Amino acid sequence: MKFDKEGNATSFERKKTELYQELGLQARDLRFQHLVSIEPRNNKIIMRMEFLKAVVSPEFLLILDHRNMNMEQWLSQELASQLAGEGQLVTCSLPFEFRAIEVILQYWISKLQARLNLLQPQILETLEALVDPKLLSVDRSKLHVLLQNGKSLSELETDLRVFKETLLKILDEEELIEELCLTKWTDPQVFKESTSGIDHAEEMELLLENYYRQTEDLANEARELRVLIDDSESIIFINLDSHRNVMMRLNLQLTMGTFSLSLFGLIGVAFGMNLESTLEEDLRAFWLVTGIMFLGSGLMWRRLLSFLGRHLEPSVPPQVHTFLKKTQPAAGRTEVKRILKTEAFGSSKNTLANQ
Repeated sequence: MKFDKEGNATSFERKKTELYQELGLQARDLRFQHLVSIEPRNNKIIMRMEFLKAVVSPEFLLILDHRNMNMEQWLSQELASQLAGEGQLVTCSLPFEFRAIEVILQYWISKLQARLNLLQPQILETLEALVDPKLLSVDRSKLHVLLQNGKSLSELETDLRVFKETLLKILDEEELIEELCLTKWTDPQVFKESTSGIDHAEEMELLLENYYRQTEDLANEARELRVLIDDSESIIFINLDSHRNVMMRLNLQLTMGTFSLSLFGLIGVAFGMNLESTLEEDLRAFWLVTGIMFLGSGLMWRRLLSFLGRHLEPSVPPQVHTFLKKTQPAAGRTEVKRILKTEAFGSSKNTLANQ
């Protein structure tokens, strides 16, 4: 699909061998590659934005292989009006290649922004459901959704990083920026105007820097989401460890109770043997032995629980005595060392005196 300066579009089919001969390009320039690049070639600019591939010249914009790319609405409604200068483009007063480059960069930034806007609420909603302290268990379906969103976020971060590196590579080379200003070298009148006050290279650099900053902002938002996912995973693991510790402690308490009952249950086992004693005829012996069994089991269980509590309580951190108030770092270090030295000398003197 070919767009001229007025935004008029014409569609045609052409073999790649005929097309690159007509455009004066090489076969490798029109080869489909799933990457992001902006390269000047023979007074043309070849722009690859993954599935979007375009050739920019001072007179027209050529979109290649646009079928089955879900770009019909953008090509038919937005692109033509923006190239004609009806949109809110900053480069409307500049040559045609500026408008074409800005339209494609704006389209790609909007695609990345749309992907981030789609992922952000889904990730936040999933994390809010997973980090809920009221839940004793983690919903595995939510974890599956979080895993898929995490993979999509990683792909988005990769695309943002590649796009930033592409723009930064151009911004670091002044000659490459000069080559992107096609009209400056083809139209002598434009070249005279540029030397008299309108520097197209600076305008191109400002254009690329603008979209580089937008990409940096999107990358920061994606990075914040990644940090939020990592922090939420840590909170989830802490909650699971806490619940696991509660279950382990309950299991240990029940084991202690069972041990106490089993130990004092030996008295009942002794009386249950087929041996005669003088206590069988006493009416109070049954209640006495039963009371001793339950009382002893309870006392022993409480004793074990207190022992468990003493060893599971967190230790109190030692108190740190502050020698000095807030002063300068260097002075503080010197004064602390001096105090330590005096204490050391004092202790050594005391030791000698005692000896």
